[in-house]
Amino acid sequence: MKSDLFASENLAQPSTAPGMSLQNAKSVKCTVNGEMLARQGSMIAFRGNLRFERKGQGIGGMLKRAVTGEGLPLMSVHGQGEAWFAHQAANCFIVELEPGDALTVNGRSVLCFDPTLSYEIKMVKGVGMTGGGLFNSLFTGTGKLAVVCDGNPIIIPVTPQVPVYVDTDAVVGWSARLETGLHRSQSVGSMIRGGSGEAVQLKLSGEGFVIVRPSELTETPAAH
Repeated sequence: MKSDLFASENLAQPSTAPGMSLQNAKSVKCTVNGEMLARQGSMIAFRGNLRFERKGQGIGGMLKRAVTGEGLPLMSVHGQGEAWFAHQAANCFIVELEPGDALTVNGRSVLCFDPTLSYEIKMVKGVGMTGGGLFNSLFTGTGKLAVVCDGNPIIIPVTPQVPVYVDTDAVVGWSARLETGLHRSQSVGSMIRGGSGEAVQLKLSGEGFVIVRPSELTETPAAH
């Protein structure tokens, strides 16, 4: 059988070294020898001896997710084999954290990550309930993290002299050492009259970077 479909870049060749890599722009391949963690419902295919188990967030995580609609619903992947992960045909990117690194990521942008990374759901300081993503996921340690984004993300440097203001529905993640706060770009009177629809932003100051998606969040029904 002949077709462009069978081009070499589309073929999933077997691999032996454990780890995470991009299969293509829309999916991540993980060679598992032990354990890894992934977003619930993100597995699209696997081969080998693997099992998938729902992973609890603990009482604190469950309460935070119930209040905010955020959180990080995870499953653990155990065994030996290969698994492919994707989410709604979003673009995939792999970030490798080294000792001393810390990255804050919006829970809805997490796809999968190595078990050597530590994560916790934390309150975004300086942001009230009107700020959109009140709780985000903080990743530390050494290992790889795959994130998803609608389109190609924009990486904006943040310097002490020039803070960056980001729409709370567009932010993917940022350097955890940055200071956060809520910024209102409209007066109360303007908001009452309808305003521009861009009333509140996340303010990031200090030194680091912020990752922004080139679109605002499109609401989708929550998975059960």
